[in-house]
Amino acid sequence: MHTDTRGFRLDQDDHSPLYMQLARRLAQDVREGRYQADQALPSERMLSEQLDVSRVTARKAIDQLVEQGLVVRRRGSGNYIAPRIEQPLSNLSSFSEQLQQRGYTPRSRWLRRELAAADADAQLALGLSPGAKVARLERLRLADDIVMAYEVSVLPAAVLPRPEEVDASLYAHLSGSGHLPARALQHIRAMNADAVLAKRLEVPEGRAVLFITRVGYLDSGAPVELTHSYCRSDHYDFVAELRR
Repeated sequence: MHTDTRGFRLDQDDHSPLYMQLARRLAQDVREGRYQADQALPSERMLSEQLDVSRVTARKAIDQLVEQGLVVRRRGSGNYIAPRIEQPLSNLSSFSEQLQQRGYTPRSRWLRRELAAADADAQLALGLSPGAKVARLERLRLADDIVMAYEVSVLPAAVLPRPEEVDASLYAHLSGSGHLPARALQHIRAMNADAVLAKRLEVPEGRAVLFITRVGYLDSGAPVELTHSYCRSDHYDFVAELRR
């Protein structure tokens, strides 16, 4: 579904540059659903011809959308609406499940899969003794090759003795071994990305991201998973249904 950008007109009462006005109009169209995720934007040439603006103005407007995380550039292909996940807070599902339900292809870029000594954070969350071994999984989560989140998961070694065997979905692996969490407690807060995190998420340093801590529990009540996720706020919406 393509939005009709030909209706755009310069607002004489708005003293901001033309490219900023155009960027705001396009951003509004994206947020209001006139474009769908992974849909191509009109090219710079098409925008300039439709709106009677220079290609430089069109390019700078699109640059603004890329900076905001609403649009991604694909070399040799064009500009596309970035993926976005709307995650209900009432459901316990994996990253891969969330993406597949929305038609994206989930992928992990592994940074680390190893056994290590549990640190104080893992000992407290998982009820482990000092010196206990844990499986540590560190990865970037991608949707259609776009980085969505940086994630670190820690599990007792008894639950995941061979972390290198985990492929795209941790929860699929745990389901096969009979250790899939039945419930979880999740805490969400905002933080600003430092230089290292910003590089991993491919966002500017200082960009606001969502920091999520989740502890998953088996039916027995035993804690089985501690996951810290750093999610790009421009790609994630969390939705909660409230009833009275």
